[in-house]
Amino acid sequence: MQLEQARVRFEKQGIKLAAISYDSPAILKDFAERHKIEFPLLADPDSRIIRTFNVLNADAGGMTKGMSHPGFFYIDKDGVIRDKFFEVNYPDRFTPNNVIAKIFPELAEEVGQNIAAPHLQLSLSQSDTRVAPGSRVSLIAEVELPPHVHVYSPGVTGYKPIELGVNASPEVELTSLAYPNAKILYLEAIKEHVPVFEGRFRIVQDVTVAHSPDFIHSLGAGKTIAVTGELKYQACDKTTCYLPTSVPVKWDLQVLPLDRQRSPEAIQHKQ
Repeated sequence: MQLEQARVRFEKQGIKLAAISYDSPAILKDFAERHKIEFPLLADPDSRIIRTFNVLNADAGGMTKGMSHPGFFYIDKDGVIRDKFFEVNYPDRFTPNNVIAKIFPELAEEVGQNIAAPHLQLSLSQSDTRVAPGSRVSLIAEVELPPHVHVYSPGVTGYKPIELGVNASPEVELTSLAYPNAKILYLEAIKEHVPVFEGRFRIVQDVTVAHSPDFIHSLGAGKTIAVTGELKYQACDKTTCYLPTSVPVKWDLQVLPLDRQRSPEAIQHKQ
């Protein structure tokens, strides 16, 4: 489902999605049919292409020998690699929708959560709602301020900056946290320049879903986990700085069991 959603979203931008695998064509065909994958899959049983892209997982052994580090290359229409998304640990991996949200933020999956908050409009979205263990997901807080209202950006001195705090737990690990570029605002009354956010902007917290054996065993047919936190800020306009406030935030993730179904024995990968 994630791959099919990614294909549709990329094609809106005129981009074709393709994947590389170390498996034989027969195994790929079986896998594609089971998961209803329609975009091209490239068999690379000798890891030749994987080595060419310098993504061979040299530490992999047994059934995973010859595999690549899982990840994504963003290649433009001229064949130039514009960006790449790879994790260090093999079980951790970006989801297709996570990558799309980073390259084309306007295509991030909208899941429709409007949160009541003083002096601003706050909505929550996420790159994925259904994930597998080890998936890296973007949790998004989108803020819209009224005209002539601002909040202070992180790094400001002497003021309370806006801060998205997401709670770590045994079920998720916090990874990167990204704020937009700040605008420098000149405060005429005190003759001071300060970094602020105005208008509409996004704060993005990436989290990686746990992949420990105990957590995977607990999934059953699927498990919904809540990722919670709070947004702290102090809004100001031309004449007034309002009291600092904190708003609770929450995103729900349905974690699905790993696909452990093997291809028919006649086409299984042999050592």
